[in-house]
Amino acid sequence: MQIKETDFGQDYHLITIENKNGVELSVSDLGARIVSLKALNRELVWGFDSAQEYLDNDLTIGATIGRTAGRIANGRFNIAEKTYQVSQNSGPHNLHGGMPGFESAKWEYTILNGENEASVLFRLTSPDGTHGFPGNLEVEVRHTLTRDNLWRVTTRGVTDEATLFNPTNHVYFNLSGDLSETIDQHSLYLNSNSFAPIINSGITDGTKADVRGTPFDFQQEKKIIDFFNSRQPQSEIVDGIDHPFFFKQTGLRFMQAKLTSPDEKLAIELFTDRPTVVLFSGNFGKDYYLMRGKKVGRHQGLTFETQFAPGAERFSSFGNIVLPADFPKETITEYKINFKE
Repeated sequence: MQIKETDFGQDYHLITIENKNGVELSVSDLGARIVSLKALNRELVWGFDSAQEYLDNDLTIGATIGRTAGRIANGRFNIAEKTYQVSQNSGPHNLHGGMPGFESAKWEYTILNGENEASVLFRLTSPDGTHGFPGNLEVEVRHTLTRDNLWRVTTRGVTDEATLFNPTNHVYFNLSGDLSETIDQHSLYLNSNSFAPIINSGITDGTKADVRGTPFDFQQEKKIIDFFNSRQPQSEIVDGIDHPFFFKQTGLRFMQAKLTSPDEKLAIELFTDRPTVVLFSGNFGKDYYLMRGKKVGRHQGLTFETQFAPGAERFSSFGNIVLPADFPKETITEYKINFKE
């Protein structure tokens, strides 16, 4: 495994790992983020070429998100019958734990190299009271590339006071080799028979809807354009996909999703121990980013944000995101990169 460190600007660093198959993973201590993932000489994810571009545009792209991914309704939740009010940075709601969050922080890091895999281990302390969240939270995020073309993200948290902890990574995939192309012709499979509807303010309502007979059914692989062409109320709220999907089974042994490039030469398979993935199709309207010389925006990327469904702090059926004091919790998500010349 080959590793190199380079200057990313603004006192941040870029660390690149490459295996013998030519798969290349680049991550940064700005937000413990993925910046680049390459195979078949293609760029597979959204990213900028410098820290300054993230600072000027959107710090969530490719970043570690936390303390909590998604929206907390009205920025309010209870732990052990005590009510907490956290910052409201998305209308009346808290989004991604508040801004600035994990995505904006400079993380300490250590490089770990081995024969079969190499990792960058990032560490961060989120102090008690950050955006109103209780507890001093110690977080570790490990980005790993293996010799077998697997990108693994391992996230661990421990706190000295019960708090909420529901992190994710906000990677955007586009496997076409041209980030300015839409994801319409990508094929998508999901091991999911239900999703969480959302209401106009972007929060979940606590229900789980059956995907059968709806455009949200990806249990048989299909082109994403079929969804975009469906024009139904849930997609029109957000101009695309921005919904949690519940997996039929949980555990790392199950392939939970698969995204295939339009030419079928490359695919990403998703494995995770989380029960839900939030898919977001880059619903940016007429806005766009200038990214690596391309205009990138609406429907030109797809996230796989593995987590507990947003709203879990209110709806027990979505899972438990309370992290007890002195009780470390770890989550693993793996992206298997398959390709043919």
